[in-house]
Amino acid sequence: MRLDFCFPRELEEAKKKRTPVVIPGGTVEYHGPACGYGCDTLIVEGLLNELAKKRELIIAPSISYSPSSWAVGGDTSGTVHVDEVIFEEYLYNIFWSMLSAGLRNIYVVIHHQFEEGSFMPMTLSYMKAGKRATMRYLEKTLGQGWWGSESYADYYDNLGGADDPFSWIKVIPAMSPRAQKETGYDHAGKYETSLLMALYPDAVHLDRLGDIKHWFTKNAVEASPELGRRMMEISLADLDEAIK
Repeated sequence: MRLDFCFPRELEEAKKKRTPVVIPGGTVEYHGPACGYGCDTLIVEGLLNELAKKRELIIAPSISYSPSSWAVGGDTSGTVHVDEVIFEEYLYNIFWSMLSAGLRNIYVVIHHQFEEGSFMPMTLSYMKAGKRATMRYLEKTLGQGWWGSESYADYYDNLGGADDPFSWIKVIPAMSPRAQKETGYDHAGKYETSLLMALYPDAVHLDRLGDIKHWFTKNAVEASPELGRRMMEISLADLDEAIK
Protein backbone atom coordinates (compact mmCIF):
# COMPACT_ATOMS: atom_id res chain seq x y z
CA MET A 1 0.00 0.00 0.00
CA ARG A 2 1.20 3.51 -0.79
CA LEU A 3 1.02 6.13 1.93
CA ASP A 4 -0.37 8.53 -0.67
CA PHE A 5 -3.49 6.38 -0.88
CA CYS A 6 -3.91 5.77 2.85
CA PHE A 7 -6.72 7.27 4.90
CA PRO A 8 -6.83 7.74 8.70
CA ARG A 9 -8.44 4.31 9.09
CA GLU A 10 -5.54 2.60 7.30
CA LEU A 11 -2.96 4.60 9.23
CA GLU A 12 -4.52 3.68 12.57
CA GLU A 13 -4.51 0.02 11.56
CA ALA A 14 -0.87 0.28 10.52
CA LYS A 15 0.06 1.75 13.90
CA LYS A 16 -1.72 -1.04 15.75
CA LYS A 17 -0.08 -3.74 13.64
CA ARG A 18 3.30 -1.97 13.43
CA THR A 19 3.19 -2.32 9.67
CA PRO A 20 6.56 -1.23 8.24
CA VAL A 21 6.55 2.22 6.69
CA VAL A 22 9.31 2.31 4.08
CA ILE A 23 10.77 5.45 2.53
CA PRO A 24 12.73 5.14 -0.73
CA GLY A 25 15.77 7.36 -0.24
CA GLY A 26 16.85 8.28 -3.74
CA THR A 27 18.75 10.79 -5.84
CA VAL A 28 18.59 12.76 -9.04
CA GLU A 29 22.09 11.88 -10.21
CA TYR A 30 24.07 11.53 -13.40
CA HIS A 31 24.48 7.85 -14.28
CA GLY A 32 26.30 8.13 -17.59
CA PRO A 33 24.65 8.23 -21.00
CA ALA A 34 22.74 4.94 -20.70
CA CYS A 35 20.84 5.14 -17.37
CA GLY A 36 18.18 7.61 -16.27
CA TYR A 37 18.83 10.26 -13.63
CA GLY A 38 16.36 8.56 -11.31
CA CYS A 39 18.36 5.31 -11.28
CA ASP A 40 18.92 5.15 -7.51
CA THR A 41 15.34 6.09 -6.69
CA LEU A 42 13.85 3.72 -9.27
CA ILE A 43 15.86 0.76 -8.01
CA VAL A 44 14.60 1.22 -4.46
CA GLU A 45 11.03 1.83 -5.60
CA GLY A 46 11.13 -1.22 -7.86
CA LEU A 47 12.45 -3.53 -5.15
CA LEU A 48 9.94 -2.29 -2.58
CA ASN A 49 7.07 -2.66 -5.05
CA GLU A 50 8.12 -6.27 -5.60
CA LEU A 51 8.42 -6.89 -1.86
CA ALA A 52 4.96 -5.39 -1.29
CA LYS A 53 3.50 -8.11 -3.52
CA LYS A 54 4.35 -10.76 -0.92
CA ARG A 55 3.97 -8.90 2.39
CA GLU A 56 2.29 -5.88 3.92
CA LEU A 57 4.18 -2.61 3.61
CA ILE A 58 3.30 1.06 3.49
CA ILE A 59 5.49 2.71 0.87
CA ALA A 60 5.92 6.41 1.63
CA PRO A 61 6.68 8.99 -1.07
CA SER A 62 10.27 8.84 -2.30
CA ILE A 63 12.81 11.47 -1.26
CA SER A 64 14.76 12.13 -4.44
CA TYR A 65 16.37 15.54 -4.08
CA SER A 66 19.26 14.78 -1.76
CA PRO A 67 23.03 15.03 -1.15
CA SER A 68 23.82 13.18 -4.37
CA SER A 69 27.19 14.99 -4.60
CA TRP A 70 28.86 16.15 -7.80
CA ALA A 71 31.64 13.59 -7.48
CA VAL A 72 30.56 11.74 -10.62
CA GLY A 73 29.82 14.46 -13.14
CA GLY A 74 30.10 17.94 -11.69
CA ASP A 75 27.44 20.59 -11.31
CA THR A 76 26.70 20.81 -15.05
CA SER A 77 25.92 17.10 -15.39
CA GLY A 78 22.25 17.30 -14.41
CA THR A 79 22.78 15.94 -10.89
CA VAL A 80 20.73 17.75 -8.25
CA HIS A 81 22.74 18.09 -5.05
CA VAL A 82 21.26 19.36 -1.77
CA ASP A 83 23.67 20.39 0.97
CA GLU A 84 23.81 17.85 3.80
CA VAL A 85 22.98 20.35 6.55
CA ILE A 86 19.86 21.56 4.73
CA PHE A 87 18.85 18.02 3.86
CA GLU A 88 19.20 16.82 7.44
CA GLU A 89 16.85 19.55 8.69
CA TYR A 90 14.29 18.55 6.06
CA LEU A 91 14.50 14.90 7.11
CA TYR A 92 14.33 15.85 10.79
CA ASN A 93 10.92 17.43 10.20
CA ILE A 94 9.67 14.41 8.27
CA PHE A 95 10.72 11.99 11.01
CA TRP A 96 9.39 14.25 13.75
CA SER A 97 6.00 14.31 12.00
CA MET A 98 5.92 10.54 11.58
CA LEU A 99 6.83 9.87 15.21
CA SER A 100 4.27 12.41 16.40
CA ALA A 101 1.66 10.61 14.29
CA GLY A 102 2.42 7.40 16.19
CA LEU A 103 4.45 5.49 13.62
CA ARG A 104 7.03 3.23 15.23
CA ASN A 105 8.40 1.01 12.46
CA ILE A 106 10.01 3.26 9.86
CA TYR A 107 12.66 2.22 7.34
CA VAL A 108 14.65 4.31 4.90
CA VAL A 109 15.97 2.18 2.02
CA ILE A 110 18.91 3.60 0.04
CA HIS A 111 20.72 2.64 -3.15
CA HIS A 112 23.40 5.35 -3.34
CA GLN A 113 26.97 5.34 -2.04
CA PHE A 114 26.25 2.35 0.21
CA GLU A 115 29.18 0.14 -0.83
CA GLU A 116 29.71 -2.65 1.70
CA GLY A 117 27.22 -0.92 3.99
CA SER A 118 29.55 2.07 4.49
CA PHE A 119 28.17 5.36 5.79
CA MET A 120 28.47 8.23 3.33
CA PRO A 121 27.03 11.78 3.69
CA MET A 122 23.48 11.06 2.49
CA THR A 123 23.10 7.95 4.65
CA LEU A 124 24.53 9.77 7.66
CA SER A 125 22.05 12.61 7.14
CA TYR A 126 19.17 10.15 7.39
CA MET A 127 20.66 8.45 10.43
CA LYS A 128 21.42 11.65 12.30
CA ALA A 129 18.03 13.19 11.54
CA GLY A 130 16.31 10.02 12.73
CA LYS A 131 18.17 9.97 16.07
CA ARG A 132 17.61 13.69 16.62
CA ALA A 133 13.89 13.42 15.94
CA THR A 134 13.63 10.42 18.26
CA MET A 135 15.47 12.23 21.06
CA ARG A 136 13.27 15.29 20.73
CA TYR A 137 10.11 13.19 20.68
CA LEU A 138 11.13 11.29 23.82
CA GLU A 139 11.93 14.48 25.71
CA LYS A 140 8.67 16.07 24.64
CA THR A 141 6.50 13.10 25.59
CA LEU A 142 8.40 11.71 28.60
CA GLY A 143 10.25 14.77 29.83
CA GLN A 144 13.89 15.40 30.53
CA GLY A 145 15.57 12.57 32.37
CA TRP A 146 13.35 9.98 30.71
CA TRP A 147 16.19 7.50 30.25
CA GLY A 148 17.23 7.65 33.89
CA SER A 149 13.69 7.14 35.18
CA GLU A 150 12.67 3.83 36.73
CA SER A 151 10.24 3.21 33.88
CA TYR A 152 13.27 2.66 31.62
CA ALA A 153 15.10 0.27 33.94
CA ASP A 154 14.74 -2.44 31.25
CA TYR A 155 16.30 -0.25 28.52
CA TYR A 156 19.24 -2.57 27.85
CA ASP A 157 16.98 -5.62 27.74
CA ASN A 158 15.07 -4.08 24.83
CA LEU A 159 17.98 -2.91 22.68
CA GLY A 160 17.24 -3.53 19.01
CA GLY A 161 13.69 -4.69 19.72
CA ALA A 162 10.31 -3.12 19.05
CA ASP A 163 10.36 -1.33 22.41
CA ASP A 164 13.75 0.27 21.75
CA PRO A 165 12.92 3.85 20.67
CA PHE A 166 16.17 4.09 18.73
CA SER A 167 14.97 1.24 16.53
CA TRP A 168 11.85 3.12 15.44
CA ILE A 169 13.73 4.57 12.45
CA LYS A 170 16.21 2.38 10.59
CA VAL A 171 18.35 3.19 7.54
CA ILE A 172 19.26 0.17 5.41
CA PRO A 173 20.79 -0.49 1.97
CA ALA A 174 18.64 -1.70 -0.89
CA MET A 175 21.44 -4.18 -1.60
CA SER A 176 22.92 -5.65 1.56
CA PRO A 177 26.69 -6.23 1.76
CA ARG A 178 25.95 -9.93 1.15
CA ALA A 179 23.96 -9.18 -1.98
CA GLN A 180 26.70 -6.88 -3.25
CA LYS A 181 29.35 -9.56 -2.77
CA GLU A 182 27.32 -12.37 -4.33
CA THR A 183 26.52 -10.47 -7.53
CA GLY A 184 28.35 -7.14 -7.80
CA TYR A 185 27.94 -3.44 -7.14
CA ASP A 186 28.97 -0.38 -9.12
CA HIS A 187 27.82 2.98 -10.43
CA ALA A 188 26.15 2.84 -13.84
CA GLY A 189 28.28 -0.15 -14.79
CA LYS A 190 27.42 -3.77 -15.51
CA TYR A 191 25.69 -4.41 -12.18
CA GLU A 192 23.65 -1.31 -11.48
CA THR A 193 22.59 -1.12 -15.11
CA SER A 194 21.46 -4.76 -15.00
CA LEU A 195 19.40 -4.18 -11.87
CA LEU A 196 17.75 -1.07 -13.31
CA MET A 197 17.14 -2.93 -16.58
CA ALA A 198 15.34 -5.74 -14.74
CA LEU A 199 13.14 -3.35 -12.78
CA TYR A 200 12.56 -0.53 -15.28
CA PRO A 201 13.80 -1.44 -18.76
CA ASP A 202 12.65 1.90 -20.19
CA ALA A 203 15.18 3.67 -17.93
CA VAL A 204 18.14 2.03 -19.74
CA HIS A 205 19.43 2.67 -23.28
CA LEU A 206 22.55 0.59 -23.83
CA ASP A 207 22.77 1.84 -27.40
CA ARG A 208 23.77 5.26 -25.99
CA LEU A 209 26.86 4.03 -24.16
CA GLY A 210 29.04 5.40 -26.93
CA ASP A 211 27.71 8.94 -26.47
CA ILE A 212 30.14 9.68 -23.61
CA LYS A 213 33.15 7.59 -22.52
CA HIS A 214 33.58 6.89 -18.79
CA TRP A 215 35.68 4.30 -16.96
CA PHE A 216 32.74 3.49 -14.71
CA THR A 217 30.31 2.74 -17.55
CA LYS A 218 32.76 0.79 -19.72
CA ASN A 219 31.52 -2.66 -18.65
CA ALA A 220 27.83 -1.65 -18.80
CA VAL A 221 27.84 -3.21 -22.26
CA GLU A 222 27.76 -6.55 -20.40
CA ALA A 223 24.56 -5.66 -18.51
CA SER A 224 21.57 -7.97 -18.90
CA PRO A 225 18.07 -8.42 -17.46
CA GLU A 226 19.07 -11.95 -16.41
CA LEU A 227 21.84 -10.65 -14.17
CA GLY A 228 19.49 -7.95 -12.90
CA ARG A 229 16.86 -10.51 -11.93
CA ARG A 230 19.49 -12.48 -9.99
CA MET A 231 20.44 -9.28 -8.16
CA MET A 232 16.76 -8.64 -7.46
CA GLU A 233 16.27 -12.11 -6.03
CA ILE A 234 19.11 -11.81 -3.52
CA SER A 235 18.30 -8.21 -2.62
CA LEU A 236 14.62 -8.98 -2.03
CA ALA A 237 15.47 -11.90 0.23
CA ASP A 238 17.70 -9.69 2.37
CA LEU A 239 15.21 -6.81 2.43
CA ASP A 240 12.51 -9.22 3.52
CA GLU A 241 14.75 -10.28 6.40
CA ALA A 242 15.82 -6.73 7.35
CA ILE A 243 12.36 -5.16 7.32
CA LYS A 244 10.52 -6.62 10.30
